[in-house]
Amino acid sequence: MAGLLPVEEALARVLDGASPLPEEWIPVADCDGRVLTRDLVASRSQPPEDMSSMDGYALRAADLPGRLTVVGEAAAGRGFPGEVGDGQAARIFTGAPIPDGADAVVMQEDTSRDGDTVIIDRTARAGQFIRRRGLDFTAGVTGLPAGTVMNPRSLALAAAMNHASVPVHRRPRVAILSTGDELVEPGTAPGPNQIVSSNALAIAAIARRAGADVTHLGIAPDRLEATLSRVRDARDGGHDILVTSGGASVGEYDLMREVIRHEGGELGFWKIAMRPGKPLMMADLGATRLLGLPGNPVASFVCAMLFLEPLIARLAGRLVNGPTTAAAVLGADVPANDLRADHLRARVIETDGRLVATPFPVQDSSMIRVLAEADALILRPAHAPAARQGDPCRIVRLPR
Repeated sequence: MAGLLPVEEALARVLDGASPLPEEWIPVADCDGRVLTRDLVASRSQPPEDMSSMDGYALRAADLPGRLTVVGEAAAGRGFPGEVGDGQAARIFTGAPIPDGADAVVMQEDTSRDGDTVIIDRTARAGQFIRRRGLDFTAGVTGLPAGTVMNPRSLALAAAMNHASVPVHRRPRVAILSTGDELVEPGTAPGPNQIVSSNALAIAAIARRAGADVTHLGIAPDRLEATLSRVRDARDGGHDILVTSGGASVGEYDLMREVIRHEGGELGFWKIAMRPGKPLMMADLGATRLLGLPGNPVASFVCAMLFLEPLIARLAGRLVNGPTTAAAVLGADVPANDLRADHLRARVIETDGRLVATPFPVQDSSMIRVLAEADALILRPAHAPAARQGDPCRIVRLPR
C-alpha cells in the first residue's frame, strides 16, 4: 500500500485553490449561516433618542422627594409633546422617549397616585432608568465586520441597523451522483443482487448542514457514457462541487478515473492513507471540483464529513480547515495501527467530568447501523502503537 497520501495532505489539496465564492445580496431574514462579504454599518442610532427603561414617571430628579403634578403621558412610539417643568411629572412607559425637561424616571412601584398628583417619598439620581441615545450603537459605526458568520443574534443586529438586505458569499452548489448497477432508489423493490442507495442522502444532508445548495443527479449505471453524461450535467450546470459515490476504486467497473481522463480533468490525488476511505479521489473539471467518495456507506460518510464539509465551508467564506477534535479517554483497548489513519466509530459517555469513547467491536465500513448508533470517531494516526483502556485519545463528534 505504498504511495498512499496522508490524510492531512489530502485535505490540503482538497482546499487548495478553493476561494470564497462571489457576493450576492439577500434579504436579511434569509442570511442565517451566511458569511458577510463587507462591513455592515449602522444607518441609525439605537436607541434613536433618550428612552425610558421602566414603566413609571419622568421627572426632574431635583424635585424629589415630593408631590408632583402629572401633566401628560409618553408611550413607546408616542412621545409627550410638552415639557416637564419644576414640580411636574409625565406618566411614561418602557421604550417611550424622555420628555423635554425630565432627567430621570422613577418606577411605578415606587410611587402612589392621587388624581393628577403623583407622590414619591424617595430621591432619584439624574439619568436613572434612562437609556441614552446611541447606548446600543450609533449611526456610522461598523456593527458587523466582513467575515461575520451570520447567526440569529447578528441577524437581529443587522435588522436593527436598518438593513433590509445584506451582502454575503454565494452558497456553494453541490451536485451528488451515485454510481453502480447494484443500486436502486429508496422505496424501490431491489432486484436480485441489488441494494438500496443511501450514500447520496447522507452526503446531501452533510452538504446542506454545511451551507450548500444540493442537486441530486440520481444513479448512473456502470457504463462510461451514462456516467459521462451525468458528470457533464454537473459541470455544465454551474456546480462548484461534484460528489460521486462509488466508482473510485480499482475494479473493472470503477469508472471515475476514466471519466476524469476523458473530460481532460486534472487528477489531484487517488487513494489516501485512511481507514475507512482509502479510495478517495479529487480532480478538477474546469471550475467544478470533483470529490470521488468510496462506495462503502461508512467510508462515504466519513470522507464527506472530513473533506466535503471543509471544502463547502471554505467556498462559503468560513475559516474552517478541518474537523474540530476533543479530548477523551479510551473505553476499551485498541490494537496498534498500520500506515492508514483509523477513524473508529465509537459511543461516548461522560464519566467523572471526562469523555470516555468506546469503539464498536466491529468496524466494517459497510455497517450503517453502527454508524447511526455512534456518537464520535476516535482518531488513530498512522503507525499509532497499541493503546489501553483509559489512555488519552482524540475524537471528532458526529453530527446530531
